Amino acid sequence: MTDQVPVKALSSTLSSAEGGAWGGFLRVHAKIVRKLDAELRQAHGLPLSSYEVLLHLSWAPGHRMRMGELAESVLLTLSGVTRLVGRLEREGLVRREPCPEDRRGAYAILTEAGIDRLGEAHPTHLSGVHRLFLEHFSKVELKTMTEYWRRLMRGA
Repeated sequence: MTDQVPVKALSSTLSSAEGGAWGGFLRVHAKIVRKLDAELRQAHGLPLSSYEVLLHLSWAPGHRMRMGELAESVLLTLSGVTRLVGRLEREGLVRREPCPEDRRGAYAILTEAGIDRLGEAHPTHLSGVHRLFLEHFSKVELKTMTEYWRRLMRGA
């Protein structure tokens, strides 16, 4: 019980500006992700997580990635991406292939059907990204924000 931090101490650990910036980031991210997910599901029957897997595979050489690399790219655990790729495989959007260099490893490979589905969903996703995020900032603000993200990535 002595390891617990009192609630009052938790509320006083961030300044008002810090709490507003951090809390705002978390709330906005969650809200935008929920809306993008809902739009993709409604228009294409494709959750945002599935869209992201298809997108990352489309960028990869040969439209293929090792499962572990794919998990890191889409910020899922290996078991989470394995389940997701399994669903996409059942839908014919992705196929798995054993990794010749490592018998325990496997590649996820984007199929033609996956490329087509991604192509159908991509305009919906981009429209949502523009409407829910990008349109709220000037070009100068977007450049500044890009530098902020780079700074954070370097420090992470």
